[in-house]
Amino acid sequence: MTTAGTAALAAVILRDSARLQEEEAEEARRGGWSRHDPPLPLYDVADAERAIAALQPLRPPVTHGGAGSAGSGQASSGAAGLADQRVRVGRGAGAEVTFARAGHILGSSSVLVETGGASVLFSGDLGRPDHPVLLPRATPPAAHTVVIESTYGDRAHPEVDPDHHVMAGAIRRTIGRGGSVVIPAFAVDRTEIVLLAIADLVERRLIPDVPVWVDSPMALAALDIYRDPAHAAEVRPEALERLRRLHGLRSAHTAEESMRLNTPGTPCIIVSASGMATGGRVIHHLRHLLPQARNAVLLTGYQAVGTRGRHLQEGAREVKIAGHYVPVRAEIVTLDDFSVHADADELLTWLGDLPQPPETVHVVHGEPAAAQALADGIRKEFDCAVSVPRYGERVLLD
Repeated sequence: MTTAGTAALAAVILRDSARLQEEEAEEARRGGWSRHDPPLPLYDVADAERAIAALQPLRPPVTHGGAGSAGSGQASSGAAGLADQRVRVGRGAGAEVTFARAGHILGSSSVLVETGGASVLFSGDLGRPDHPVLLPRATPPAAHTVVIESTYGDRAHPEVDPDHHVMAGAIRRTIGRGGSVVIPAFAVDRTEIVLLAIADLVERRLIPDVPVWVDSPMALAALDIYRDPAHAAEVRPEALERLRRLHGLRSAHTAEESMRLNTPGTPCIIVSASGMATGGRVIHHLRHLLPQARNAVLLTGYQAVGTRGRHLQEGAREVKIAGHYVPVRAEIVTLDDFSVHADADELLTWLGDLPQPPETVHVVHGEPAAAQALADGIRKEFDCAVSVPRYGERVLLD
């Protein structure tokens, strides 16, 4: 059981990732650089199709708050409406599940699970109140136990620069020296936000009007889903209108079109997945464009430890791609304007907005330092038990 937005995006993501894994396994076999013989994908397209067939989307898409809240851009508590969105799952007594808009990506939800007198609220990835594309998160109902994410549990986001000065400056410098700008961006949500920022900079003549390529079949499919009127109830009206009329956008659908962007002949901006440079077409662009000092790579948000994006962010002089070390001579710029994960203060605010304080909070989905910092913050703010669960740990639910 899932929201309609999640079901639509999951189908795109699963098919694309399965295809990429099949292609990478075949490339590894031909290149002989895998430790496995033969190299195999973790799952293939047939596995993905079986998983997609098992999805049961809720109809219509779950939203909370009426036209007034959508028009004002303010989150609605949705306290009354949420009770009507309960869905019974499982056999026998089963459980009741309630979805509340999380405002992170299209379809993202916090989920309340009630069974046998116990109630657990899973935050899921929580979005920021000022997400440029999506309506703000709603307030879920109360629960005895809360499981909360902690991706940014140890930090506060810098104040958002509406003019994107860092991004604009990097693009101007790169275009000025005849180079191309590569923006590794998550295919879902991040691409939409980046495109809106670029469009705004072009319209205000803060950057040159050069070709802007989206080189990711998955990102292009996700963009269509975001622009689909069926999901308009989750998208800010003004953002939906701008997404539908993006000027100068170009798309690279085929592998041949993608390869031509490695030697474009004229400066351009390439937005390509994946966001942490761990896979996808952006890898091939980095392999060809990183060694040239005239180019630039703009990193748009959190880069997990061990990823190529993190290595570039930390100043690596070489990165390994497809078994070969590639020198890093291009300019590397980190942009802090594009994260849509709630920061530490926003996570605490979400907890404080619950109709009743929880009895127990489990802090998950964050690096150890971030999870521990958020747990400490919760202890200071709320009168409840807090834990950072160990791998494999079990707890009882009341």
